[in-house]
Amino acid sequence: MFRATLKSLLARKLRLVLSGLAVVLGVMFVAGSFVLTDSLNRTFDALFADAYETTDVGVSAKPTVAVSELEGEQVDTPLPAAALATIKNVPGVRTATGLAEADGARVIGSDGKVLTSTGPPRMGVAWTGEDELVQLRQGKGPAAPDEIAVNATVAEAAGIKVGDRVSVLTLQPKKEFTLVGVWGYSGNRDSLGGVQEVAFTEPVAQQLMLGRTGVYSSIRVQAADGVSPAELRDRVGAALGAGYDVKTGQQLAEDNAAELKDGLAFFGQILLGFSAVALFVGIFLILNTFSIVVAQRTRELALMRALGASRPQMIGSVLLEAVVVGLLAAVLGLAAGYGAGAGLGYLFSSFGGGGLELASAGLPLSAVISAFTIGVLVTVVAALLPALRAARIPPVAAMQDVATPDRPLTRISVAGGVVTAAGAAALGTGLFADAGGADLYLILGGVLVTFIGVALLTPLISKPVVALLGRLFSWSLPGRLGRLNSGRNPRRTAITAAALMVGIALVTGVTVVMRSAQASLETEINRVLAAEIVINGDQTGPRPPTYDPAVVAQARDIPGVRAAAALYDDQVLVNGTRDYVTATDDLAQLGTTFGQSVAPLGASQIAVSRDTATEKGWQTGTTVTVQTARGTPRDYTVATVFPEDSLPGTIILPASAVAGFGIPQPVAGFVKLDDGIPVDSVLPAVKALLADSPEVAASDAATFIDQQASIFDTLITMIQILLALAILIAVLGVINTLALSVLERTRELGLLRAVGLGRAQTMRMITVEAVVISVFGALLGVAVGAGLGTAVTRALENDGVTELVLPWTRMGTYLLLAALVGVIAAVLPAIRAARLNVLGAIAHD
Repeated sequence: MFRATLKSLLARKLRLVLSGLAVVLGVMFVAGSFVLTDSLNRTFDALFADAYETTDVGVSAKPTVAVSELEGEQVDTPLPAAALATIKNVPGVRTATGLAEADGARVIGSDGKVLTSTGPPRMGVAWTGEDELVQLRQGKGPAAPDEIAVNATVAEAAGIKVGDRVSVLTLQPKKEFTLVGVWGYSGNRDSLGGVQEVAFTEPVAQQLMLGRTGVYSSIRVQAADGVSPAELRDRVGAALGAGYDVKTGQQLAEDNAAELKDGLAFFGQILLGFSAVALFVGIFLILNTFSIVVAQRTRELALMRALGASRPQMIGSVLLEAVVVGLLAAVLGLAAGYGAGAGLGYLFSSFGGGGLELASAGLPLSAVISAFTIGVLVTVVAALLPALRAARIPPVAAMQDVATPDRPLTRISVAGGVVTAAGAAALGTGLFADAGGADLYLILGGVLVTFIGVALLTPLISKPVVALLGRLFSWSLPGRLGRLNSGRNPRRTAITAAALMVGIALVTGVTVVMRSAQASLETEINRVLAAEIVINGDQTGPRPPTYDPAVVAQARDIPGVRAAAALYDDQVLVNGTRDYVTATDDLAQLGTTFGQSVAPLGASQIAVSRDTATEKGWQTGTTVTVQTARGTPRDYTVATVFPEDSLPGTIILPASAVAGFGIPQPVAGFVKLDDGIPVDSVLPAVKALLADSPEVAASDAATFIDQQASIFDTLITMIQILLALAILIAVLGVINTLALSVLERTRELGLLRAVGLGRAQTMRMITVEAVVISVFGALLGVAVGAGLGTAVTRALENDGVTELVLPWTRMGTYLLLAALVGVIAAVLPAIRAARLNVLGAIAHD
């Protein structure tokens, strides 16, 4: 039986390739995710090991407001100069160097534009001289307050050279310096991981990057000969006492790498999630392939039964084929995944990592294990039902000239109805009820079960729908034949269409939710925003673009301006709990720009939204303690409770709190004009005020709304790209089904050709069949996706998604693309059918 199974496999190599392609693509995605993540992990391990190469012990103050890598940017608590003096007196210390460095030094290039970064920070540091790591390439280090040096990455990207006057944005507005030096790193590196660095003199770096002189962000300690880093760490910690983080250089490297790895783990989970979708779609392809193969081999399998093969042997025969296919697909998928991971790493380092030099691609054990586990498991699970069907073939079937007839659809339809109802119930519970923290699992599980239920119902649905779609092509004989062929086997048509349905449904559902959220955002901004001019910029990194606070005060003096207000934001501790807050220079003016009448805030007063006040049990007169990142705890009194969503933010602090913010510069601004004043008459004057703030721009309200809503277009595009693999697998399913159907109907096609059906007509017949199946799958996907998207949108109504938008144009496009997919998928099977030898096909058994 084993030898017979292997011979059957080798005799049908095309079938082997077609059934394994889906697994290859799915495994490729999974293995590629692990390869990329492993490469990034090793890159950041090496990067931080290099960064702390000259550090035996590092000292920093415990952060006032702790923020994780995924939640924002943490502001270091400054270390006093007294701490540096204490460390220098610790036995075993060879050198102790105070470092004044922080993210947020943005160089303005020779083209007048700010040097952007999509990942690595833009550091401003105090120049500490050359060492084993830092090596000057041109000029010297900064010695005067108006001098700077930059690393080679900044010099090249900004197009600047020694002797140029260079403008830099920091915690303060634009300042101009003379570039006196350019440095690199050991190993002829221009930067460490693509980080942009600007070096000032120590007092200037302290003032511009830390907010005041005489303090340090951290202290780098080197041990004397014979003293281990761990021993020195303990001595320094004992000398400083509580309130300090004292770690060895190795610990610092591991901790910093671990923070970034947490973010990478989330990225990897997203990739694995889309891999799971691709594999789920692949199950339909494999199931259909083995089902068709079992149907085609009815006589062969029946003869084996007649010769004494038992039912377990029959099941084992089919599953053995599945295991072989799964193993081969796993090997190919692992190889393709290695290539895909290396390719994604190259793209990441070239476009997304700001010059980050990635470690060479490796093959982690996790990729190998997952490739073979998933490859074999998915194939065997998909082949299980066809294997059971093969075992039920009676020996008497060997005497029949045709395959066993298709079974009634009653049982599968009832099962589909029950499974769909269960999936809908789980989905509804997750979306609309309190599931005690299990909401996400219920939603994901509900979507999965719903897809399975709809797939089980698809054979029942396919009969009327396919018949109706087929009538569009019934004006010709090939069209009528194609329509009949697509409806002759509802199960086969349903499984093929269901694979396409899953991908289209997910794309449609996401599009419905995103478009609804986009429309809701636009509606909400139009409702609350009264300002005609908005100042803001595009955030491309962890820090938002900012501008000079003086701009808003100057804008108020422009003729025709009724009110202008600046907006700041940060994360602070409110009564000991971290929270997001905003601040404004004038709450009354901010209220006017949002169509609200509110009183100004005093230096010790705050305003809160009604829902926030209710949630926290606050009311007018309540005292609240606020701890900012750079300041000390301060008590504020709730002076104003404003309607929810009527002003930007939920907790608004006065201008006096801004000095303690991590970024004490405004991130947005709003300008309200007098009645009847055209925007075009004021906008140029506001833009002129921003000449020294190149990170931001002034625009009319309509442009601002479009900019805010454009993020949803980007998200939709990204999701469509990630789901493209699942749709590609579904297309392979159509090709596979048609190719195997052509083999199955060889004799029938020969007879049709013999009675006068031409080659072109044969190709049109196969094409019609493919188009009908593809459009049916897309139609089903659009319907299911619109339903799921509508349910999710309604569930998000309390979260601000109040508009329901069905993207009819996109859904129509999906149907047209499905028809095109059908035409493309039919090319190879149609050519094969047209080239059949008529006499050989008639004689085919």
